[in-house]
Amino acid sequence: MTDLLYSEIEEDLRASVRDLLKAQAEPAAVIARTETAEPYDLKLWRTLAADLGVAGLAIPESLGGHGASAREVAVVLEELGRSVAPVPFLGSAVLATSALLGADTSSAVVAELLGRLASGDLIAALAIPLTTAPGGDFPSTVTVAADGTLTGRVTTVADASAAEVILVPAVGADGPALYAVEASAVSVTELTSLDLTRRLSTVELSGAAGRLVPGSAEAAVRNALTTAAGLLASEQLGLAEWCLNETVAYLKTRYQFGRPVGSFQALKHRLADLYLAVVNARAAARYAADSLATASEDVPVAVAVAQARCSPIAVKAAEEAIQLHAGIGMTWEHPAHLYLKRAKSDELALGTAGRHRAALAGLINLPA
Repeated sequence: MTDLLYSEIEEDLRASVRDLLKAQAEPAAVIARTETAEPYDLKLWRTLAADLGVAGLAIPESLGGHGASAREVAVVLEELGRSVAPVPFLGSAVLATSALLGADTSSAVVAELLGRLASGDLIAALAIPLTTAPGGDFPSTVTVAADGTLTGRVTTVADASAAEVILVPAVGADGPALYAVEASAVSVTELTSLDLTRRLSTVELSGAAGRLVPGSAEAAVRNALTTAAGLLASEQLGLAEWCLNETVAYLKTRYQFGRPVGSFQALKHRLADLYLAVVNARAAARYAADSLATASEDVPVAVAVAQARCSPIAVKAAEEAIQLHAGIGMTWEHPAHLYLKRAKSDELALGTAGRHRAALAGLINLPA
């Protein structure tokens, strides 16, 4: 039976991550970092990855990880969405790690990479456009030459500029394959991303050498995209909750005509509608996380439902936060714009809500 409630262990994990993010990723610091040449907070990332062990949550203990499940990863993503912390968790601990877990984990190459990822010693990225939805064709923009070198170009790769190893799906004479390429062997160019706290890059390979990742590359990419799409819903949930809570708190303190602004009936209705939407998003995100954790046969449906519901709710929550904060919500100094940018970026990531609704219709045999 699906369990949508949080366990005691999950709540303890949440408390640890939230306390750290409150101390080291408070809004003013995040805004200030977006204006520097070092948009990622790698000191915070090392603490999260190595001290709290969040980078290795989904990796089996036999490979150096903590042997947790997608449920615990989802809790971390909720907190990262709540703080829009500039760390490469989605690219490294979700996309790249899930790709390796979908490959041959008994091979020395995969075991070595997963062990370094679990310890926080390595940051990796998966060279796939962030807009790629689960269920699509295998990427074919990178090809494998007869001598085994890689040539091609991949755009909008999440967290590639912070990565030390890039996993590259490529097509050669032997069909689809996955390669682990040192970041120093490729050209990584950061793009001007809407989301200032999650950078996108173009990755170009020109005769780059890489290590072949044993196992089915198609299964690895499929596992990465499905897992990431399902877990992204938890990040969107955390983001929406922050927007709702901050807006309610602000409207209790802002006075007009001698009474709190939040006491006006029209605003109460808007906040009540948003609260119900967030509750709805939590159910969808938890269902996806639990389905991924238990390898349920409902995974495709759960992932499609989660993205179809959580993506628009996160955008709505961020828009309401900015509107209801009035003038202050429009300023650069208030963090609301970071949340709207993350929500809008997530709206396109790993398949749009419309793309997932179309997929869901097919999965449940819903007539057009």
